[in-house]
Amino acid sequence: MRIFTVVAAVAAVLAFGFAAYAGVAWYSASNSSESSFASARDEALRSGQVGVTNFLTLDYKKVDEDLQRWLNSSTGDLRAEIDKDKDSRKKQLVDAKSVTTSKVLDAAVTELDDRAGSASMIAVVESTVTPDGGQKVTKINRYLTKLTRTEDGWKLSQLGPLRSGV
Repeated sequence: MRIFTVVAAVAAVLAFGFAAYAGVAWYSASNSSESSFASARDEALRSGQVGVTNFLTLDYKKVDEDLQRWLNSSTGDLRAEIDKDKDSRKKQLVDAKSVTTSKVLDAAVTELDDRAGSASMIAVVESTVTPDGGQKVTKINRYLTKLTRTEDGWKLSQLGPLRSGV
């Protein structure tokens, strides 16, 4: 009977020790600079994917909504350019009479400066363009995006096609 008490006490001490070690290790890992950097990277990636999708999804019947979504997803020079050319873009989109739906197939943050609040991301996007009364055309393109962290989170500050060989 005494041996079982000793074994149980040793097992309890070992279990407590392991639990304490695991708790300290988990706390250290979750509060490390690597964890903070990974969180910033993941947040930039999510916001970048949403921003790219917002910019590449257009419906000529909802141009005002789409342009507002562009403005909400952008900052800096990109936002200023959209705001400045809003009327001509609106006319161009309405005249095109097409609906484009896009989805990000894959994306990765290629650069991140967490202190400066800047990031770069590449994305592979599938877009389906349906002209009014026409046949759907699906294309897959790659895009290079620059992101800037704002008070409202990460926003696109540049967006452009990624050329082959780059």
